[in-house]
Amino acid sequence: MKYPEIRFTFPKSKKILLHYKQTPIQEIHHAVLKKADVRLIIKREDLNHPHISGNKWWKLKYNLVDAMQKDHKTILTFGGAFSNHIYATAAAAYELKVESIGVIRGEETWPLNPTLQFAINHGMQIHYVSRDKYRRKSTQEFIDNLHHKFGAFYLIPEGGSNLLAVKGCAEFAETELSKIDCDYLCLPVGTGGTMTGLICGFHDRKNIIGISVLKNGEFLKGKIENLSEDFSGKSYQNWSLLTAYHHGGYAKVTRELLSFIDEMKRLHNLPLDHVYTGKLLWAVMKEIETGSFKSGSTILVLHTGGLQYLPDLS
Repeated sequence: MKYPEIRFTFPKSKKILLHYKQTPIQEIHHAVLKKADVRLIIKREDLNHPHISGNKWWKLKYNLVDAMQKDHKTILTFGGAFSNHIYATAAAAYELKVESIGVIRGEETWPLNPTLQFAINHGMQIHYVSRDKYRRKSTQEFIDNLHHKFGAFYLIPEGGSNLLAVKGCAEFAETELSKIDCDYLCLPVGTGGTMTGLICGFHDRKNIIGISVLKNGEFLKGKIENLSEDFSGKSYQNWSLLTAYHHGGYAKVTRELLSFIDEMKRLHNLPLDHVYTGKLLWAVMKEIETGSFKSGSTILVLHTGGLQYLPDLS
């Protein structure tokens, strides 16, 4: 099935930005769901764009609009070696015909993984920094040094999570997700920008549950609260963050998780990644098993894309 494309333009340059395809809802049928008397549906946002998929499209949208309106020729951002954000930013810059720079946490390792190879193939200049230096990436001294090395650029933070990203994700909640009849909305959380936008976009409606993909992810609660107040001037109470489903930490996996991902693909034709959406759906199924969702309720899971890489533990 083909879905209509949505396009928007930059008021200043009249340049078409990035296409967005309306995405379908997929329902999952499973014995666990039947026993708990709940309905599980998935918003397949991984299908909204070939490379700038899932929540990345919405998080990048207004950052890219701002960069183009200010006539920037280079976009610089940050991420790990397997970052969906790095992958999506490289693709967006390539499509917009602007330069891109990815500041990557950690040392250079060969051969390159598929994420970084894709970024380089799409014109992104890769700059590695040590993990210790990377922790200081938000300091003015660090940013000044980047300007000294690379010249002028438009800076997008790690994961794209800033107020412009919150704006895009709030718009997504208001224009797309609000049309879907559900009682709970579940999504993975890495930097907190997407969840903040959805919280603000729903204005205390729905029960929003985030699944942290980071070990020791409790700090994200404060980040989400601060971003919400900075964006809307309000504090919302209709959300929670679960932090026990990280499977060892960011981009870490277990054989049980990979087996679950394989099962979802084989039985339900549902592709999941090991960094975000696999952990998300694993957590949702476990929470269903323990009775965390009300009988008769509908759970909406947001598929946030990120399908470019899956490790082989065989």
